[in-house]
Amino acid sequence: MSQPRPPNAPSASGNPSAPPQKEPSSSHTTGLRYPSNGKTIYHRHLSRSKTAELSQASFAYLFSEMVTYAQRRVTGIQDLEKRLNTQGHPLGLKLLDLLLIREPPRSQSRPLNIITLLHFIKINLWQHLFGRQADRLEKSSDPDAPDEYMIIDNEPLVNAYVSVPKEMSQLNCAAFVAGIIEGVCDGAVFPARVTAHSVGSKEEGEMWPGKTVFLVKFQPEVLEREALIGGKG
Repeated sequence: MSQPRPPNAPSASGNPSAPPQKEPSSSHTTGLRYPSNGKTIYHRHLSRSKTAELSQASFAYLFSEMVTYAQRRVTGIQDLEKRLNTQGHPLGLKLLDLLLIREPPRSQSRPLNIITLLHFIKINLWQHLFGRQADRLEKSSDPDAPDEYMIIDNEPLVNAYVSVPKEMSQLNCAAFVAGIIEGVCDGAVFPARVTAHSVGSKEEGEMWPGKTVFLVKFQPEVLEREALIGGKG
């Protein structure tokens, strides 16, 4: 038996005179919040934030969280450095395109030889990331290693706020920057393996105790191509 319907109650088919019910806003359904003007970071011009800087305190906090995340379930120092390298690699791929887009139209071309690429990393990449150039760029003096180059940074910013325990004294968190360099090389079609090595001494009186060498070892096909074009970019 059907229950009696109270007076003025809308029928099952709906009352056309009743006000429409408010539908939930999209912000409640998606969980996203948008600025009042409707613009997000993707609407910004790529060259407008060219001189923007991030505070070192913010960077130190974010990087410490990245190291903590990479430290989970690692088997040793090499494994941890490999994870930091992997975190930096995709940034290098994207920074190569971003920095080239910001170049003046006349110089907006990809590096065509090893020296041009390494100078681009030493000057443009370092200036964008750390506000200064890398300290030195050298070629290996070993005749058996013509594929090895070294980018030297006397005071890597990524190591400035990292406290390494004694049992992990061989750890160099600049492996993250090595991953960025490797990403730039791969994106420019100069495949290479990049590793970070601490060469500074912790002894008293040492001028650069955190000195780090980024060893760039190019793949054999890169040297073969370099020999074919005669090193001309």
